[in-house]
Amino acid sequence: MAKYRYQPYRVRRTRNRNIAYFALAVVVIIAGVIFLKKMRRPNQAIGRITEPDAEVIDLTPAETDVAPQPTDIHLPESLPEPEIIPPPEPKPQAEPEKTAIETDDQDDRTAQLITEAKQDIKNGKIIAARDKLNQVLLAAPLSYQQRQAVKANLADLSEKWLFSRNPYAGDTLTGTYKVQPGDLLSQIAKNYKVPYEILMTINNIRRPRDLRAGDTIKVINGPFHAIVYRSTFTLDLYLGNKTYVKSYRVGLGEKDMETPTGKWRVRTGGKLIKPTWTDPVTGRTYVADDPDYPLGSRWIALEGLEGNAKGRAGFAVHGTKEPETIGTRSSRGCIRLLNGEVIELYNMLVPELSEVRVVD
Repeated sequence: MAKYRYQPYRVRRTRNRNIAYFALAVVVIIAGVIFLKKMRRPNQAIGRITEPDAEVIDLTPAETDVAPQPTDIHLPESLPEPEIIPPPEPKPQAEPEKTAIETDDQDDRTAQLITEAKQDIKNGKIIAARDKLNQVLLAAPLSYQQRQAVKANLADLSEKWLFSRNPYAGDTLTGTYKVQPGDLLSQIAKNYKVPYEILMTINNIRRPRDLRAGDTIKVINGPFHAIVYRSTFTLDLYLGNKTYVKSYRVGLGEKDMETPTGKWRVRTGGKLIKPTWTDPVTGRTYVADDPDYPLGSRWIALEGLEGNAKGRAGFAVHGTKEPETIGTRSSRGCIRLLNGEVIELYNMLVPELSEVRVVD
C-alpha cells in the first residue's frame, strides 16, 4: 500500500487558493469574449462613419490585401464629374480718361503745355507735369471733355505728390518737418493751415500721441478750398487757390430750397461728427443713434460771406444715408457727399480759412 504523502495545512491552503483564482480568471475571460462578440455586431453596421451626421467617403485605392469591413454606404458605379465653374473673366479696362487730352483744336501754347506734361508724366516728373496741367486748366479755353481729361490727369498726379508718404523734390506745396520735443501734431497742422487728420493720413500715423521727437513727417502748405458747380453736381477741391486736387459728386438743395450761390467759409466750431439736427421742414429732431439719421458721417457747417450766401446760416457740407441721391437736387439746401468722401473732405478743410464757392 502506497504511503500517503503528508502536506502541511499551510501548503494545502495556498494550493486551493491558486486553483480558485485560476477558475475565476477563466470565467472572466469567457465572459469578456462573449461581451465583445455581442458588441461587435452593431459596430460592423456603422462602418467608417466617424462623426454624427458626417459622411466620410474614402475614394483612395486600398493598398493592402485585407478586404474592407462591410458598411451601409453604397457608392455608385461611377461618380459624376465635378462641375468646374470658371472664374469670371476680367472686364476689359477702359483706357483712363487722363491719357486722352486732345490738342488738335488748342492754340500752340496750350498744345505745347499738354504735350510737355504728357512727356513729364512718362519721365516721372510729377511736379512739372502738375504745374503745366494746372496752368492749362486755369487759363486755357477748354471744351468740357478736355477739361475733364485734364482734371483726371491732375487727380491721378495728386495721389502721388499729395496723398503719398514722401514729398517730391522741388515741390513748394508739400515739404518735411522734423518733430521737436514738446510738439503736438495739432499745433504742427495749425502752423501749416491744414487739419491734423490729413497729416495723420499721409504719414500713416495711427494716433496723434504716436508722434515722437526726432521724427520727420511730410507736411502740406494749406489751406484747401472748394468750388461747387450746381449745373454738374460737382465739388472741385483745390490746394491754395490754384492747384486742382480732385473732384467729388454731390447732391444739392431740392426745388424751392436750392443751395445758395456765393462765397462760403467753414464756420468756427462747425466741424462735427453726427450732430443733433432738426429738419426745418418736418420739425423732427434727429440724434446720432437714430436708425434713419440723415446727415451721414460728418457735418461741416458753413457761414455765408458774399453773393446769395451772405448772412445765410444753417447750411453745411455733410454725408448722407441715401447714396442714390448724389447727383440730384434732394437736400434741404446743404451740399451732401458720400460718407467716405465727406470724411476725406472733413480731414482737409479748416475752419475760418477754407472757403467754399457755389456757382452755377
